[in-house]
Amino acid sequence: MRKEIDYHNYRYYVLGEPEMSDYEYDQLYKRLEQLEQEYPEYIKPDSPTQRVGGEPIKAFETVEHSIGMLSLDNTYSEEEVRDFDRRVKKIVGVSVKYEATLKVDGVAVTLNYADGRFVLGATRGDGMRGDDITQNLRTIKSIPLKLLTRDRGLLNIEVRGEVYLPKKRFERLNREREKDGETLFANPRNAAAGTLKLLDSREVAKRGLDIFIHTVPVAPGSRYTSHYRTLLKLRDAGLRVIPHLELCTSIDDVFEYINKWKDKREDLQYEVDGLVIKIDGFTVRERMGHTTKSPRWAIAYKYQARQAITKLKNIKLQVGRTGRITPVAELDPVALSGTTVSRATLHNEDEIRRKEIKIGDHVIIEKGGEVIPKVVGVVKAKRSGSEKKFHFPTKCPVCGQPISRLPEEADWRCVNSSCPAQIKGSILHFVSRPAMDIQGLGDVLVDKLVNMGLVRSFDDLYRLDADILAEIERMGRKSARNLVNAIEQSKQREFINVLYALGIPNIGINASHLLVKAFRNIDRIIKAKVDEFSEIAGIGEVLATSVKDYFKVRENLKLIRNLRKIGLRFEAEPKKSVRTQLSGKTFVFTGELESMSRGEAQNLVRQRGGHPSSSISKKTDYVVAGKKPGSKYNKARKFEARIINESEFLKLVRSR
Repeated sequence: MRKEIDYHNYRYYVLGEPEMSDYEYDQLYKRLEQLEQEYPEYIKPDSPTQRVGGEPIKAFETVEHSIGMLSLDNTYSEEEVRDFDRRVKKIVGVSVKYEATLKVDGVAVTLNYADGRFVLGATRGDGMRGDDITQNLRTIKSIPLKLLTRDRGLLNIEVRGEVYLPKKRFERLNREREKDGETLFANPRNAAAGTLKLLDSREVAKRGLDIFIHTVPVAPGSRYTSHYRTLLKLRDAGLRVIPHLELCTSIDDVFEYINKWKDKREDLQYEVDGLVIKIDGFTVRERMGHTTKSPRWAIAYKYQARQAITKLKNIKLQVGRTGRITPVAELDPVALSGTTVSRATLHNEDEIRRKEIKIGDHVIIEKGGEVIPKVVGVVKAKRSGSEKKFHFPTKCPVCGQPISRLPEEADWRCVNSSCPAQIKGSILHFVSRPAMDIQGLGDVLVDKLVNMGLVRSFDDLYRLDADILAEIERMGRKSARNLVNAIEQSKQREFINVLYALGIPNIGINASHLLVKAFRNIDRIIKAKVDEFSEIAGIGEVLATSVKDYFKVRENLKLIRNLRKIGLRFEAEPKKSVRTQLSGKTFVFTGELESMSRGEAQNLVRQRGGHPSSSISKKTDYVVAGKKPGSKYNKARKFEARIINESEFLKLVRSR
């Protein structure tokens, strides 16, 4: 069954020629999962079900490359490409064949296979050493965990490739980040690089990265003389080799390839900023050698960045869900890369100052590797003297409340949680499971409630009337009553949940636990000085400043008074002296729990006097193993911690 799924993954992700429907594939995959759960002793690391790790890692290990990952010499000049050809002929003495490929704008990685199995993946790093990102690369479905070949020369091989984020995935990712008030990625390359740096492979898997294999650094055997033909063999073995690969018999053929893709690259679903020209023969490559930085047998020809000049009419400020304020340039519409551009990002106040941008300037906009246009400079020669300097405001452009800028941050933020621009996102955070856990309040209904003026702040939720809610389209009387009951029940949530629900910038659920443990009630938190916060392990200067700035806003204090009157808890329950079987015990969770989230399980441990931890040590008493346990399961055996399943954990929780 694993072989069958590997084959269909190859047909779908590498060739783009599926032989079965998505439904049939999903049924096959689910059946394999069921079998592996029933017979865990037969699970193998290269099983299609084992792509995503169970636990985040603490840091990437450094690995040394067996063969240096050198960068290529770049050129924008056709004459320099011909100079490259002349140097090759001078050293080799004869004409050579060139391999021409598109230069995908992504992140360089290396993959190592042993006995046909994917065993190691790493970043370029400094060229000699890189980060071991094997776990993250395993999430890319076009990377086969086991090669589809019996060719002994290919079973133990190192290949190089480019990890990239498809344009549509990039656009969707940035839309989600904008909605959540997060900083947008400048281009797909940055997004791919940022994704590969994530320590949780489960988050990496959600991003939808892909890869093209483009280089075999060493011939896999004496019978492999052509790099071009080696790549074709690897494609048959299951690797996603770079498309539009072309073997050129002369430098003139190379220029035909350059001109062919100059405009056609715009139609591709991935960013291409040029092409790579490489000598095809492995033996000739060895004769050419390399410098300390670059191989002498290859060169990268880069297309000129796509730019246009237009007039900047105005600078508007956008306020995101978390209050992040982003300056946006409003432009005279101009054609660029097949689209009409009328807006471009200016990133932040520092960027405007650094580039000396003024309203009325003629500016240069670029989409070099950028799907989102950006302003890259000013044409000062076109200034008439009527241009106006832009001054960043001291108050939110939407609600008029003071804005703040945290230490070491480039962004200004509005910290008024009742600001209309961020209220929808704030409410969705307020009702989420780790916060007030109000079932039935999703995106669509929140949009309607805010647009109708029924909800402008968190406290308005507790004033909603079932009869009025029942009149909302697709709501109904029963659903309205259930929602009102769910909102009423949320008043029983603990102070930790309420504090987290307020949405104080940078204060997550763990920071909320630390604050509640240290101060016990909201009044002490409000009155505390920055130094008092900084004394708490885990609360640094940035978090301390976030809390102080939040409570400086009059509307936030008013909101807390209202929520208090409504009945929400702003004080921790007195510590109980009753001992349980969990008291003083340290618990670590690994794998997926069925009856609750990991956060809920950790809360149960805290409530009963235990200590939840994210890492295993000699002090660990219990390791609770759910479905698909990660590396912590094996580590638990090393430290001789007691391993229990979910049902055994629940028995402990219920016992006295």
